[in-house]
Amino acid sequence: MNLHQFQVRVRYAETDQMGVVYHGNYAQYFEMGRVEWLRNLGVSYKVMEENGIMLPVVSLSMNYKKPARYDDLLTVTTIFKSQTSVKIEFDYEIHNEKGDLLTTGNSILVFVDMKTGRPTAPQKYIKDKLLFESI
Repeated sequence: MNLHQFQVRVRYAETDQMGVVYHGNYAQYFEMGRVEWLRNLGVSYKVMEENGIMLPVVSLSMNYKKPARYDDLLTVTTIFKSQTSVKIEFDYEIHNEKGDLLTTGNSILVFVDMKTGRPTAPQKYIKDKLLFESI
Protein backbone atom coordinates (compact mmCIF):
# COMPACT_ATOMS: atom_id res chain seq x y z
CA MET A 1 0.00 0.00 0.00
CA ASN A 2 2.46 2.61 -1.17
CA LEU A 3 -0.40 4.94 -2.04
CA HIS A 4 -3.75 5.99 -0.64
CA GLN A 5 -6.57 7.90 -2.29
CA PHE A 6 -9.49 9.82 -0.88
CA GLN A 7 -11.99 12.28 -2.27
CA VAL A 8 -12.90 15.74 -1.06
CA ARG A 9 -15.36 18.23 -2.49
CA VAL A 10 -14.15 21.81 -2.75
CA ARG A 11 -16.09 24.02 -0.35
CA TYR A 12 -16.94 27.64 -1.10
CA ALA A 13 -14.79 28.82 1.82
CA GLU A 14 -11.73 27.22 0.17
CA THR A 15 -11.98 29.40 -2.92
CA ASP A 16 -11.16 32.97 -3.82
CA GLN A 17 -13.49 35.48 -5.48
CA MET A 18 -12.94 33.77 -8.85
CA GLY A 19 -14.17 30.41 -7.50
CA VAL A 20 -10.66 28.93 -7.67
CA VAL A 21 -9.15 27.02 -4.74
CA TYR A 22 -6.84 29.31 -2.76
CA HIS A 23 -3.27 27.98 -3.03
CA GLY A 24 -2.81 27.54 0.73
CA ASN A 25 -5.62 25.00 0.87
CA TYR A 26 -3.65 22.45 -1.12
CA ALA A 27 -1.36 21.96 1.90
CA GLN A 28 -4.46 21.00 3.89
CA TYR A 29 -5.51 18.49 1.21
CA PHE A 30 -2.01 17.00 1.36
CA GLU A 31 -2.18 16.80 5.15
CA MET A 32 -5.55 15.06 5.02
CA GLY A 33 -4.11 12.55 2.56
CA ARG A 34 -1.02 11.94 4.67
CA VAL A 35 -3.03 11.42 7.88
CA GLU A 36 -5.34 8.98 6.10
CA TRP A 37 -2.39 7.15 4.52
CA LEU A 38 -0.87 6.65 7.98
CA ARG A 39 -4.23 5.71 9.52
CA ASN A 40 -4.76 3.14 6.77
CA LEU A 41 -1.35 1.72 7.68
CA GLY A 42 -2.43 1.47 11.33
CA VAL A 43 -0.51 4.53 12.57
CA SER A 44 -2.45 7.26 14.38
CA TYR A 45 -1.10 10.79 14.78
CA LYS A 46 -3.00 11.00 18.06
CA VAL A 47 -1.42 7.84 19.50
CA MET A 48 2.00 8.91 18.22
CA GLU A 49 1.68 12.24 20.02
CA GLU A 50 0.35 10.54 23.18
CA ASN A 51 3.60 8.54 23.08
CA GLY A 52 5.73 11.70 22.85
CA ILE A 53 6.44 11.81 19.11
CA MET A 54 5.36 14.57 16.73
CA LEU A 55 5.80 14.67 12.98
CA PRO A 56 6.27 18.25 11.71
CA VAL A 57 6.60 19.15 8.04
CA VAL A 58 10.12 20.44 7.28
CA SER A 59 9.74 20.76 3.50
CA LEU A 60 6.69 21.30 1.30
CA SER A 61 6.54 21.98 -2.42
CA MET A 62 3.64 22.24 -4.84
CA ASN A 63 3.29 22.55 -8.59
CA TYR A 64 0.01 23.90 -9.91
CA LYS A 65 -1.04 22.56 -13.31
CA LYS A 66 -4.72 23.58 -13.52
CA PRO A 67 -7.07 25.23 -11.04
CA ALA A 68 -9.47 23.35 -8.80
CA ARG A 69 -12.81 25.12 -8.56
CA TYR A 70 -15.74 25.42 -6.20
CA ASP A 71 -17.77 22.19 -5.94
CA ASP A 72 -15.18 20.06 -7.80
CA LEU A 73 -14.82 16.53 -6.45
CA LEU A 74 -11.08 16.05 -6.03
CA THR A 75 -9.17 12.81 -5.72
CA VAL A 76 -6.09 13.25 -3.55
CA THR A 77 -3.45 10.56 -4.01
CA THR A 78 -0.77 10.27 -1.33
CA ILE A 79 2.30 8.26 -2.34
CA PHE A 80 4.87 7.01 0.17
CA LYS A 81 8.24 7.90 -1.36
CA SER A 82 10.94 7.08 1.19
CA GLN A 83 11.88 6.85 4.85
CA THR A 84 15.21 7.32 6.60
CA SER A 85 16.03 6.93 10.28
CA VAL A 86 14.17 10.16 11.21
CA LYS A 87 12.46 11.43 8.02
CA ILE A 88 9.52 10.33 5.91
CA GLU A 89 8.75 11.65 2.43
CA PHE A 90 5.50 11.72 0.43
CA ASP A 91 4.46 12.73 -3.07
CA TYR A 92 0.93 13.92 -3.87
CA GLU A 93 -1.32 14.23 -6.88
CA ILE A 94 -4.71 15.93 -7.06
CA HIS A 95 -7.08 15.13 -9.93
CA ASN A 96 -10.55 16.42 -10.73
CA GLU A 97 -13.56 14.28 -11.70
CA LYS A 98 -12.49 14.35 -15.36
CA GLY A 99 -9.13 12.86 -14.37
CA ASP A 100 -7.21 16.06 -15.10
CA LEU A 101 -4.03 16.42 -13.05
CA LEU A 102 -4.44 19.69 -11.16
CA THR A 103 -1.62 19.78 -8.63
CA THR A 104 1.42 17.76 -7.59
CA GLY A 105 3.33 18.08 -4.36
CA ASN A 106 6.01 16.69 -2.09
CA SER A 107 6.55 16.86 1.65
CA ILE A 108 9.25 15.74 4.04
CA LEU A 109 8.44 15.26 7.72
CA VAL A 110 10.72 14.55 10.65
CA PHE A 111 9.95 12.42 13.70
CA VAL A 112 10.62 14.65 16.72
CA ASP A 113 10.77 13.80 20.44
CA MET A 114 8.25 16.14 22.10
CA LYS A 115 10.31 16.40 25.30
CA THR A 116 13.63 17.31 23.72
CA GLY A 117 12.45 18.89 20.47
CA ARG A 118 15.13 16.85 18.67
CA PRO A 119 14.79 14.46 15.73
CA THR A 120 14.33 10.86 16.80
CA ALA A 121 13.72 7.47 15.27
CA PRO A 122 10.06 6.47 15.10
CA GLN A 123 8.78 3.91 17.57
CA LYS A 124 9.42 0.28 16.60
CA TYR A 125 5.84 -0.48 15.56
CA ILE A 126 5.88 2.53 13.21
CA LYS A 127 9.32 1.69 11.86
CA ASP A 128 8.20 -1.90 11.17
CA LYS A 129 5.10 -0.73 9.27
CA LEU A 130 7.12 1.80 7.23
CA LEU A 131 9.82 -0.76 6.49
CA PHE A 132 7.15 -3.11 5.17
CA GLU A 133 5.85 -0.32 2.90
CA SER A 134 9.25 0.33 1.37
CA ILE A 135 9.68 -3.28 0.25
